[in-house]
Amino acid sequence: MRLLIKTALILAAVFASTFLIIKLTGILSAEDIKLWFQTIKSQPSYQIGGLVIVLLFADLFVAVPTMTVVIFAGYFLGFQVGALYAFLGLASAAFTGYLLSRVFGERLLNKLTEDELQKQQMRTLFQNHGVPVLILCRAMPMLPEIASCLAGTCNMPISRFLLGWGLGTIPYLMIISYAGSISDFDNPKPVLLSALAVTGTLWLVWLWFIKVKIRSA
Repeated sequence: MRLLIKTALILAAVFASTFLIIKLTGILSAEDIKLWFQTIKSQPSYQIGGLVIVLLFADLFVAVPTMTVVIFAGYFLGFQVGALYAFLGLASAAFTGYLLSRVFGERLLNKLTEDELQKQQMRTLFQNHGVPVLILCRAMPMLPEIASCLAGTCNMPISRFLLGWGLGTIPYLMIISYAGSISDFDNPKPVLLSALAVTGTLWLVWLWFIKVKIRSA
């Protein structure tokens, strides 16, 4: 358990550092993203979709306001097309993080500890609880990337990773992209209500999961 928390904190520090750099430099803000979408809104849908994919993939390496991008995907492309491009972008980031961590994660663990028992306990703990973590990770920024990297580091079977990621991400992106498709800049109420409902629900379930499941592990 201790090694899992330590690894998660290191990954969180890495992602948080990019978030701070973005904030301090003032680049890649929600307003910047809005301007980019408005600039190319008259272009073919595949170009707008390409921007969605690039931004969501980049979230693996730099802090990108994911929900904002998914909202704009739904607004500028419509629900179905927007959800498809959002899925491709989120999937590319998640699977890249999983695969990179599966290849290089062992090196990180070796630097943190030489105790093979701790490593095995960490893998077992995440494999036992990793699916609900992947489902609930949309509750807060950076957690989806951390969860994907932990899944790879702990050698979580790809089938279980796909199950957890899909159950957590697909409903999320469909709700948010649909809210974006029925909203506009003069009437953001559907987006605001959807964002509050989705985030609030995930937070409540996440807090219950931490209290009941993880602490008892």
